[in-house]
Amino acid sequence: MQRLRIRFCRGQEVKFISHLDIVRLWQRALHRAGIPLAYSEGFSPHPRISLAAPLPVGVTSEAELMDILGNKQVSPHWFAAAVSQQLPPGIEILQVYQIALSMPSLQAQVRYAEYKVEVPTEKGQRDIESALNDLLSVEHLPWQHQRDTGTRSYDLRTLIDDLWLIECHHPCCTVGMRLRCDNSGSGRPEQVASALGFTQHPQLIHRTKLILAGR
Repeated sequence: MQRLRIRFCRGQEVKFISHLDIVRLWQRALHRAGIPLAYSEGFSPHPRISLAAPLPVGVTSEAELMDILGNKQVSPHWFAAAVSQQLPPGIEILQVYQIALSMPSLQAQVRYAEYKVEVPTEKGQRDIESALNDLLSVEHLPWQHQRDTGTRSYDLRTLIDDLWLIECHHPCCTVGMRLRCDNSGSGRPEQVASALGFTQHPQLIHRTKLILAGR
């Protein structure tokens, strides 16, 4: 038995594919590449692959993580070469390495996600930096999010770890965000942008890092 961790990117070509479809895409690619996957037990066995944190539709990333469990040892280099040939444009393997079978599940290890968010704005750099500092200085930020099942109310501030200005070039600015991403809640970059006073939806949301426990 072997556990491999894969870091991969998702580009513009696949940013509108759902999380479940991404999982199916990987299952097909691994099968066509001849990867000896381990399967779950029970009435409906499925390949033992798991992604760290679902990426919202419309978001790109250079930091996706996935664990797969194989029933035979293969070299990370061979794995990357074989599977890369089966992946569609927009999905690229960046790194493959072996980890211990005894490590906690990938989902249980994720603590934060970092994003680069590009937003149209008429505000200048000083006003944007002031908005970032003001939001970080508050203890609570009551928020409501409309879902198909109804309105959800929560404290958005608890989902924000840090904010910083990356660059500001009229008519856009780029903001860095480190948001909570664990079993108790996940911050959404577009909601944070709205809380900062940006009236237009971000032109770009790009995940740059997933931070695991102990890292």
